[in-house]
Amino acid sequence: SMPYQVDSTTGLIDLDRLEENAKLFRPRVLICGASAYPREWDYARFRKIADQHGAYLMCDMAHISGLIAGQEAESPFKYCDVVTTTTHKTLRGPRAGLIFFRKNKDAKVEKGEDLESRVNQAVFPSIQGGPHNNTIAGIAVALKQAASPEFKLYAKQVIANSRALAATLVKHGYKIVTDGSDNHLILWDLRPNKLTGSKVERICDMVSITLNKNSVCGDVSAVTPGGVRLGASALTSRSFKEADFVQVGEFLHRTVQIALAVQAKAGSKLMKDFVAALEGNQEIAQLRKEVEAFATSFPFPGFDVKDLKPNH
Repeated sequence: SMPYQVDSTTGLIDLDRLEENAKLFRPRVLICGASAYPREWDYARFRKIADQHGAYLMCDMAHISGLIAGQEAESPFKYCDVVTTTTHKTLRGPRAGLIFFRKNKDAKVEKGEDLESRVNQAVFPSIQGGPHNNTIAGIAVALKQAASPEFKLYAKQVIANSRALAATLVKHGYKIVTDGSDNHLILWDLRPNKLTGSKVERICDMVSITLNKNSVCGDVSAVTPGGVRLGASALTSRSFKEADFVQVGEFLHRTVQIALAVQAKAGSKLMKDFVAALEGNQEIAQLRKEVEAFATSFPFPGFDVKDLKPNH
C-alpha cells in the first residue's frame, strides 16, 4: 500500500501529490476517509484519480456517517464503489458496522468476482460467525432515527458546535489544524505550546474532560503525538449549543494553562515527572468541580442526572 499526505502548511489533503503518486503506484483500490480529518472530502477528484487507473474507489465514512445521513456533509455514494461505516459514532447506534457496494452489472465479470459476491464472501464465512440479532435491531432503530427531521437538526447543530469550539480555541491563540472544521472533529496542534497530546489527555482526564491524544502532520512518533482530537457529537446529543461549547473551550484553555504551569514545576518534559507533579494540584480539583457541575446541568439520554452518583 502507499499512503497519501496532507499539505504541511494548510493541513488539507494534497490531492495534486496524490494524483502524481497514483501514476507511479497504479492502485487497484483508492481509499478515502479518515479518523481525524476536519474538512470535506473531494469525492469527485478521488473518483477521477481512481478512474485513471481502473481502480475501485472505497470510502470509510465511519466518523462522519451521521452527518452524511443528516445531509450536512457531502455524500460519497455518488462516486464510490464501496462505502463502509461503523454505526456507533455520529450515527449514534450500537457498536457495529455496515458495508455498501455497487452491484456489478458488467456481463464480462466472471461469476463470483463481482463486488456483491466478494463482499458477502469476505463477511461470511471469512470473518463473521452468527449474526447478533439484538445488534441488528439496534442498527434498525438508529437508521430509523437518522431518517427523522430531529436527526437532521442534530447533525446541523454538531457542526455549529464544532465550529464554535474551534473559534474559541483560536481566539486564545491555539493552533487548530486547517484553522477550523466542517464536521464534528477538531484536531488541536499543541506543539506551539510545547506540550504533548499525551500530557493534555492525562490532565483532561483529571478534570473530567474526555478527549484523546492524536498525531498531527510532522510528528515523528505516534507514541508522543503533538496534538489531541476533539469531537462535538456526544455533547450535542446532551443538548449543548454554541454558547455551551464556548464554555467548553474556556475549560480546555484553563486546563492547558494549568498543564503548562505543572510542566514548568516538574522541571523536565518527561511524562512520569509531569504525572507526579499533577498530584494534589488544587487548581485541577477546583476545575474538575466546575466541569462536573456544568456537565450535570444538561440532560443525559437514558438517565436522570440527579440520580448519578460521583465515583470519587
